[in-house]
Amino acid sequence: MVRATAVFLAVVVLLGPLTARAQPAPSVPLAPAPPAKASRPLPNEPSLYHVPLTTAPQHTRVAIGAVIVRPDLVKRAIVAYRHGDTVDEVDFQRSSLPDQPYIAVIPAEHVERPNIAYAVEIENTGGRRTAVFASREDMHPVEVVGDFIDAKEEALLARLGGRRFFVESSGEYAYFGKETTPATAQPVHDEFWRLEAGFTYRLLRTVSEFGIRGGAYRGTSAVAGETDPSKYRVGLNYGAPWVRLRANDWLHLEGEILTSITEVGFSLGGGGAMLLGDAYASHLTLGFESINIFGTRGYSRFDVVTNYGFRVAPTVEVTSMPHASSAGVRLLMDLGVDLGHFTVTLRGGYQARVFDSGGPAAGGAVAYAF
Repeated sequence: MVRATAVFLAVVVLLGPLTARAQPAPSVPLAPAPPAKASRPLPNEPSLYHVPLTTAPQHTRVAIGAVIVRPDLVKRAIVAYRHGDTVDEVDFQRSSLPDQPYIAVIPAEHVERPNIAYAVEIENTGGRRTAVFASREDMHPVEVVGDFIDAKEEALLARLGGRRFFVESSGEYAYFGKETTPATAQPVHDEFWRLEAGFTYRLLRTVSEFGIRGGAYRGTSAVAGETDPSKYRVGLNYGAPWVRLRANDWLHLEGEILTSITEVGFSLGGGGAMLLGDAYASHLTLGFESINIFGTRGYSRFDVVTNYGFRVAPTVEVTSMPHASSAGVRLLMDLGVDLGHFTVTLRGGYQARVFDSGGPAAGGAVAYAF
């Protein structure tokens, strides 16, 4: 009896875990599936979307990208554009760009300053044409901008009031005092007067300006080695083409060639200058000029321009002109006023070749810009 009871208990112990493991897990109710979205019906009419252009670079193709809804209903999508007094059309074409599947291109030769304008139209498969952006009567404007050089030229020209041409006439008298040499029995008046006229054209690009000037010097000087008083009368008729180059906004370089006829015959010369600062406002000029036989001069000039159109320009010049045996120093002051198209300048100063003899300088200039 005891043995039978022990066998029964052992069977219960072994079958208990297997019975519990075989019981099914309690069921969990499933959440209902979301209802399927109803499909949006396709529009019955085509439409076109694009980002309007506001600026375009000059002489560059203009690509107008767009997205067309229901292209199957579109026979043509058109950009009508105006350049100058002409209106032309270009069609939208398929492109490989995912965000702009359709592109219309305006040719580069039609993209001219100051602007172009365009409108967008769709022609459906039934032949009806509809304006979807702007209209031919009221086109959307696009400003055409030039490159950096064009922009710089326009800015400078605006500062100058649109005046590219510049003509000027000037005159000057200078007295250095009396000079005595071993070959002269009497002191000789060292003096000259000068008349000059010039013409300038302002390109305002890498070649900033070019022009030509010409004039005449007349005076007296104690020419070294001469004892004949008639030889002391010196003079010069000259012409000088010149050009100014812009290295950058604060540095300009000038060069010129001088051709002249002096009292002893034909002679050549040249000159150059460096402008530091704003060439059309306050700046420093360092320059030189030399003519065979007649002499050489070097100078520094500092132009200061105020807000009211006044210009003050002190100049220091070292010169052996006209045909002098020694160099002299000139201290000059120019006072100018800008009257719009006209500019008037007055000059005064003092010069000497030796410490105990010198004299005044006086002159003026009138310029017209247009």
